[in-house]
Amino acid sequence: MRYHLTTFGCQMNEHDSERMRGVLEDLGYSRVDARDEADLILFNTCTIRGSADERFLGNLGDAKRVKRERPDALVAVGGCWAQSMKEQVFREFPFVDIAFGPSEVARLGELVARERIDAVGAFSFDGAFSGSLPARRERAHQAWVQISVGCNCVCAYCIVPSVRGRERSRPLADVVGEVRALAADGVVEVTLLGQNVNSYGRDLPREERATFAELLRAVAGVEGIARVRYTSPHPKDMKADVIAAMAECPEVCEHLHLPAQSGSTRILKAMRRTYSRERYLDLVARLRGAIPDLSLTTDLIVGFPGETEADFEDTLRLVEECRYDGAYTFLYSPRPGTEAAERLPDDVPAEVKRERIGRLVEVVQRTAAERAARFVGTTGEVLVEGPSRTDPSKLRGRLRQNITVNFTGTAAPGSLVRVAIEGATSTTLSGRQAGAPAPADLVPA
Repeated sequence: MRYHLTTFGCQMNEHDSERMRGVLEDLGYSRVDARDEADLILFNTCTIRGSADERFLGNLGDAKRVKRERPDALVAVGGCWAQSMKEQVFREFPFVDIAFGPSEVARLGELVARERIDAVGAFSFDGAFSGSLPARRERAHQAWVQISVGCNCVCAYCIVPSVRGRERSRPLADVVGEVRALAADGVVEVTLLGQNVNSYGRDLPREERATFAELLRAVAGVEGIARVRYTSPHPKDMKADVIAAMAECPEVCEHLHLPAQSGSTRILKAMRRTYSRERYLDLVARLRGAIPDLSLTTDLIVGFPGETEADFEDTLRLVEECRYDGAYTFLYSPRPGTEAAERLPDDVPAEVKRERIGRLVEVVQRTAAERAARFVGTTGEVLVEGPSRTDPSKLRGRLRQNITVNFTGTAAPGSLVRVAIEGATSTTLSGRQAGAPAPADLVPA
């Protein structure tokens, strides 16, 4: 039996997809690159933005074609979109055979077996965490590690609490145990995942309770792990102990994705983000004071209900002041079931949203390019990921600051090498492996 999996959305979805692959391959399924060749067509969906829904529905239409041509093929839809649609999935898309939410990844084998009497040994797992399931990683040397699921925040625009539930933390011992097993399997970099990682541990029983800072230090202390990352934190929960752990643990990378969403205190209040522009800027100053070469990235929403030109200009100024190394920018789209969709009119015209996001992207790219230029002329540690996507004759990897580097060299994936940085754009760096000859040295005499 063969399967084809398409993933939409965030790192949490990427992690869940690794577990889906592990479950299916343990059942005897093999992975194929072409949807037309698959006996099981599987989607792991996102519904945080309207654009994610549109991309998924376009792909689902293609699955409908395959199903029409090969009725025995199974179509399965998992993830946040499936959870948000619930019973509507089968009514509106009758060609879908299986639908399951993010907390039901463990039941995938069971659900497939119900449809396939020839499934090899159906099974199910107890517990809310897909971290307990087998995984098939995209890269042997890097791994996602789930530390919590769900979220207790009530951001007005966000559907995550509805589709992933309230926050539930994994015990510290379970997380560290998984990281030790990963290190023994050759993993050198782990990324800790949660909807709000730095509120980790508050829901654990008293005898198991731990803070995110304690977890960060424990994971950093696992032998064989050279790099530790995490995403995403909430600014309101970024405490001094987490900043200290980042500064003091050499394994914790100098990169932080710190979602701002807006630079306007008025809009932040309407979003229910529970911090002001001033508090956010103070946090950035404290982070950069403790970790001087910190790379900072963020999320920004354009066109939230009620956003005026003055509010938007506050966001532009925030980008100028924070000097981000990159930003994910989004046009606001109402998500059913959220407070903003139910109570706030989507009153910023579409053409105004598009014009504003164009201006925002321009500022982000300019400041990111200025930040990236600081690496030119330096030599940095790069974790090799594989061939460059744009030039297969070169290698691709990442600095500790999570910036992509394309370079000439001969290192194997998973290696940590020194790279001399020779060029920079707003998104990538270029260079050559330290000790490798410069291009001019390769020209025959």
